[in-house]
Amino acid sequence: MEKRIALEKRGRTEDQITELNLDNCRSTNIEGLTDAFTSLESLSLINVGLVSLKNFPKLRSLRKLELSDNRLVFFRISNGLVNITSCENIKSLNLSGNRIKEIDELQSLADLKCLEVLDLFNNEVTNIHNYRETVFGIIPSLKYLDGYDKNDEEAPSDADDDEANHVDEDEESDHDSSDNEVSLAEVYNDQLQDDSSEYNAQEEEGEDEIESESDESEDETRGTKRKIDE
Repeated sequence: MEKRIALEKRGRTEDQITELNLDNCRSTNIEGLTDAFTSLESLSLINVGLVSLKNFPKLRSLRKLELSDNRLVFFRISNGLVNITSCENIKSLNLSGNRIKEIDELQSLADLKCLEVLDLFNNEVTNIHNYRETVFGIIPSLKYLDGYDKNDEEAPSDADDDEANHVDEDEESDHDSSDNEVSLAEVYNDQLQDDSSEYNAQEEEGEDEIESESDESEDETRGTKRKIDE
């Protein structure tokens, strides 16, 4: 992830970047993202392989966060959504395609007072009875859950226009430096294999962590049951 961030910066300082796309960069944890990205408004981490949000930076300008198609599962509060609540201006959050199972894992989102759009498609939590009513109850500011409002009315296509139509400060320079972008892509492709190797090692560690936390959770449950039986 750190290598990808360095490439995406394209010579800019952290505080000059308003949009950052780190899709498919392969990492089990947040690495290289810091509080120095003070102007960042849109961050995409789709299909990265994340198992935890620990060490997520305080991004006060962040409006849109994409975390879909990862392996996020929150057995411990320290790894969970509490880590993004310091990004207090988030309006749109996509957590689709993760491993979220329980409503309790979403409780921290109540602290995001500006959150209006939330997507949880393809998570087990969506199968819980009264899932929609419960989530809307937890997050008072929420307008659209999985593309629909409280009354099951579909969100208008321009619901996120304020983010989608944002003109990045570097848009013009990107146009003028198309040749440099080609070079950037070539460099990234050259390093992709190395990143994948590092990710595979991290992935094994991440799976071990998930299994360990799951076992701890089961042990705690059995311990509680024994106390009750006694």
